[in-house]
Amino acid sequence: MKYKILYILLAVSLLFAACSQQKKPSVNGAGATKDGVPSIIEVASKTDSISPGKFLEVCKKYNINQASVYQWKNRLIVFDVFDDYQVLMHELTLAYADEMLEVKYYDEPYYIFNRKNCDNKETAAEWSHTIMTASLVADTTMQREYMEYHATQSEMWPEVANGFCNADFQQLLMYRNGRQLMLIISIPKGENLDELNPKTTENNPRVDEWNAIMAKYQEGIQGTQPGESWVVFSAVN
Repeated sequence: MKYKILYILLAVSLLFAACSQQKKPSVNGAGATKDGVPSIIEVASKTDSISPGKFLEVCKKYNINQASVYQWKNRLIVFDVFDDYQVLMHELTLAYADEMLEVKYYDEPYYIFNRKNCDNKETAAEWSHTIMTASLVADTTMQREYMEYHATQSEMWPEVANGFCNADFQQLLMYRNGRQLMLIISIPKGENLDELNPKTTENNPRVDEWNAIMAKYQEGIQGTQPGESWVVFSAVN
């Protein structure tokens, strides 16, 4: 599945700390934002694939909606609201100890789009999420340039957010851990992102210009095909 998406990036990076005391975190289910902005935990396997069974068992233990779990090849993520992410990371580290490559936490998003600045501020009662990942290029100078673009995006490139409004995006969240990026696009449940996304560039040529500039700074994570940058996670359930 391929989308021509607008990406808005700014730096933030967090480290994993193991926890010694366990307690059950409370959540709001499938990336809901009622009591807080969701975050992401990712487990990557050393092998080319990973079984979601143990991941789902940990989620069940801590009352996390299993609809919040997504997979791409050897990577599993949970996108939800956690009281104590360290507990979950510790449990997942133990569960996948024999095959784990890394476990990563993506804290609060550094970019949030919502409809409060759209002409039509109404939001749908239910949303579906598309979750994608890519990487920034390794060149630190280019990374700084990329972040500078996004630091001034709202003033210099307002057409980007206008495109999201026109496409009926309900919310767009961007996260970063190191060079790896996570993008969540939320649309009304029952709609199709392939059909909505072209509206971001309709009568909006500045968005095409933005996309061309941003593409220079993005590349695929390990396991992607040559020339492939953003890849899409699939819901496990």
